[in-house]
Amino acid sequence: MGNAVKASESLQKLPLSYRICRRFFRFLTNIWFREINIVDDENLPKEGGILYITWHPSGLIDPMLMMSTLPGRLTTVAKHTLFHIPILGRLLKASSVVPIERPVDSKDLTSSRQRNVDRLKSLSSIVSAGGSVLIFPEGVTHADSGVRTVRSGAARILLAAIREAREEGRPLPNLVPVGLHYSESQRFRERAAVVIERTMTFPEVPESIEDEEEQDRLDRAWVKRVTDQIAVELDRANHSKLSWTERTMIWKGRSLVYAEKQRQAGEALVKPTYAESVLAARRLRAGWEYMGQEEPEETQTLADACEQHFATLEQRGITPYDVDSRPEQLSLMGYLKYFVQWIWAVVWMFGLVSWSAVAGNYLPYKVNGLLSWFLKRRTLDSSVVGTAKLLSAMVFFPIWWIMASVLITWSLLSASSPINELLLSHWLLLEITKLPAVAVFLVFMFWWPASAKLHLKLYARAIRGWRNLQRWEIWKDDTKDWDLLVDEQRRLANELVSLGAGLVLPGDEDWQDPPSGHDDVSAVRRRTSTA
Repeated sequence: MGNAVKASESLQKLPLSYRICRRFFRFLTNIWFREINIVDDENLPKEGGILYITWHPSGLIDPMLMMSTLPGRLTTVAKHTLFHIPILGRLLKASSVVPIERPVDSKDLTSSRQRNVDRLKSLSSIVSAGGSVLIFPEGVTHADSGVRTVRSGAARILLAAIREAREEGRPLPNLVPVGLHYSESQRFRERAAVVIERTMTFPEVPESIEDEEEQDRLDRAWVKRVTDQIAVELDRANHSKLSWTERTMIWKGRSLVYAEKQRQAGEALVKPTYAESVLAARRLRAGWEYMGQEEPEETQTLADACEQHFATLEQRGITPYDVDSRPEQLSLMGYLKYFVQWIWAVVWMFGLVSWSAVAGNYLPYKVNGLLSWFLKRRTLDSSVVGTAKLLSAMVFFPIWWIMASVLITWSLLSASSPINELLLSHWLLLEITKLPAVAVFLVFMFWWPASAKLHLKLYARAIRGWRNLQRWEIWKDDTKDWDLLVDEQRRLANELVSLGAGLVLPGDEDWQDPPSGHDDVSAVRRRTSTA
């Protein structure tokens, strides 16, 4: 977590229920993702309430990650049907989540609309008073490659909050877009980045007048204009593209550019953090769209060549990283290095940590996996599957931890247990038996999730080591025409780097963000010969 976030939280006293929920969500997200990056938290405004806006690609994962990383008490908007789920409903209330009723879920539209109006007013009051509210302007979760149609709720909350803040003489509220980026949100132990974008600027709020019809017309026009700006900002912040093919091409091209820049700098190839990857993808997206407008034929030719190269790699079962990281000479010492890394992780895995992790987590993990398989068989949206996996994990794992803690407490302390003598042969378990039964139970309730986290770290190292060993075997395969693949990839990478070198792109020292409501491509410009 960044310094700005920590400082903000230190100034606030959060309710106990909220703090407990936040810790729980941080625990879940830190297990689900192997890497979480908080980027540009210095953009957080110093005064005034904050209305956070972001897209909604991954169901319950999105608000949990936002609540885990953003400072202070975050009031979140969610559809009211989630509150009907017994355990989840209580958790949402404790997490300061406000229900919003969708017309499709309501039998009495008039009453439903009035309740929503009242709730939007309460959200506006929170923002005007200096609080923080998170809203997903699309209104629904989805698995699309880009942002869906943005609804007007965020703009209406902002309008009311500004007017209320002015009446009360408070600092004006802020509208802050957030970029949510996942390497793969529905897969276990992938990577995430939360990017805090600059505060949006927006048109002056219409003055209050006595003519109600004219006031309504002016307000509607303002809300429409701000909603359009929000749509563009969400596209920009979340690297929206029309298709997954385009989005995938951007990310693969980003990896080529990164590797080529390291080669040109004479540096060893090291995988970037996910935050660095997100910025690189933003740069390539902006530059690609600019060149597509300025030189469409040349850009399309390069795009076709990249697509053909990536298709060739996929056919041969290799990745761009396999090509870029292949040593010029394969030596026995290089192989031994990877082998030692792998064997070290494996040896440590099969200690008390891993056996505890298996005993305390394997059964609910498999049950969760079976549920995921069942839902996929029903061809449900991937975002729905991801949400269901998290919800079921919140139920299955604690129940099993309680059952496993009771069982092992009895096995350690009861002479009638058939495995009592076997367990007591371990010196650490023998020491634990000196504690009262309640203390033994609590020790293991803490140990099951802790051992899982330790095991995951060892497991990740083991997987990296094993992949490196597999990669070494691939590198030895001369049938893959390595020289040809390396030459082609470096040629394409050099063209992409040259393209970016001639442009001012996001992240450059002389880059200037476009005005609110404009995508990055509008601020891209060519470098002058004297620059």
